[in-house]
Amino acid sequence: MEQIINKVAQSGLITFNLEDYYDKNERVVFDIKECLYMGLILREKDFREFVKTNNWEQYRDKNLAITCSADAIVPTWAYMLIASKLSGIANYYFFGDLNNLENSLFQKALSDIDVEYYRDKKLVIKGCGNLPVPINAYVEISRLLLPVVNSIMYGEPCSTVPVYKRKI
Repeated sequence: MEQIINKVAQSGLITFNLEDYYDKNERVVFDIKECLYMGLILREKDFREFVKTNNWEQYRDKNLAITCSADAIVPTWAYMLIASKLSGIANYYFFGDLNNLENSLFQKALSDIDVEYYRDKKLVIKGCGNLPVPINAYVEISRLLLPVVNSIMYGEPCSTVPVYKRKI
């Protein structure tokens, strides 16, 4: 009987799964629009009262996208005031929409990777999964690892698309 050989296991390929870097905390939007007078004007006194009396605990351990969906001029300090209330409560907060928040969460998570661990290795960046990984995360992991790896492929170890191979 002929022995079955697992060529994928012998290939030296390392699978890198971006889902491992997915922050599982809930994502929510804080829209300053709700604090504007007539949906257009930020009244400092009213806004400061809102910030003082709002239940910020509702954002405990959540990831917040702080934004203003109204076509209004909101002073920068207003966003900073919100950030001051979220500090120590929210898991993470960021100025922008939910897509920007997702990109920022991955940027933050991937910045902690020890790229030296992948030096001279062959990588497969896992493509399909169950969690929403933004394209930005694939670009970011490529940017971080291209200087050190021998090769990068995309997909699954049994079916990959070549992306990069270091020239010898």
